Amino acid sequence: MSFLKNAWYAASWADEITAALTPLEILGERVVLYRTSDGQCAALEDACPHRMLPLSMGRLVEDTVVCGYHGLTFDAAGACVAAPTSVAIPPKACVRAYPLAERYGLVWIWMGDPVRADPALIVEIPHWGSPGWGYNRGPVMPLDCHYLYVADNLLDPTHVTWVHPGSFADASCAAVPIETTSRPEGVTAARWLLDVEPAPFYAKHLKFAGRADRLQHYEVRYPANAIIKAVFVPAGSGGKGQPLHADAFLMDSFNFITPVNARQSRYFWFQLRNFAANDEAVSRKLTDDVKHAFEEDRVILNAVQIGMDTSSKPTIDLKNDLASHRFRTALARMIAKQG
Repeated sequence: MSFLKNAWYAASWADEITAALTPLEILGERVVLYRTSDGQCAALEDACPHRMLPLSMGRLVEDTVVCGYHGLTFDAAGACVAAPTSVAIPPKACVRAYPLAERYGLVWIWMGDPVRADPALIVEIPHWGSPGWGYNRGPVMPLDCHYLYVADNLLDPTHVTWVHPGSFADASCAAVPIETTSRPEGVTAARWLLDVEPAPFYAKHLKFAGRADRLQHYEVRYPANAIIKAVFVPAGSGGKGQPLHADAFLMDSFNFITPVNARQSRYFWFQLRNFAANDEAVSRKLTDDVKHAFEEDRVILNAVQIGMDTSSKPTIDLKNDLASHRFRTALARMIAKQG
């Protein structure tokens, strides 16, 4: 399957792009990122048009990238500004420049038609920078699997019972029905688990004791941005349409999957929470716990890719695959329309 190119993808954490050449592969294309002297990010096709040597093997000189083979030099817009071995700059000596935007601590890249690269299309993050809301993030997680297998996972609340038994799981609710909703921006799979024992990951942070009503909200927006909402309220006070209890635990996890190629992905994530807003110890603990849980996902997803590559048998579908099926079908239509 090809990729949806007219969309924003997380390329890097903003604080990881410096005045150094940073090579990346995104949607099967080689890209080099760097910061210019005024602090702006630039992204160029990582291939000199002469012999396709990666520009990332060259060097940065006064905001220009100098190829390490014969010195062809390119500015941040991709134009060749010097060709030391030629009398004149060859007319076809240029490289593609990619639109970038910085938001939410990330550098976003647009891989499609640059005319359509509107930063307003970047997913909106409620509560970003809001007083009273804490923030934590982890390192980029590389995955040896196709990004749609990650999307499948993020649209399936049931998998936590078997993949995350010591953290996110509540084994007693594996068969609770899931409500699947399709919207123009993506697909949501959600359910309320009523009168349950709080899962270990969350229990230590709740403001109330005893059993809880829990919302699992798993949403993936096209092409691969996931919003996972966790809500815990005292048992008997939750459910669809009910007002939030004053002691409600709210945690929104934002997950951005960037396809590297057909068998590799990069996973960016951060969380916002309505408690312990300025407590760095809580943020570190949450990050460590999430990293552990996501490592459990990575083991499964990498093995799924191997299974898909090596098995000749067709797969089967389960009831909990409905959201994923809707997401894949709609995304395939969007990709087909881009030509």
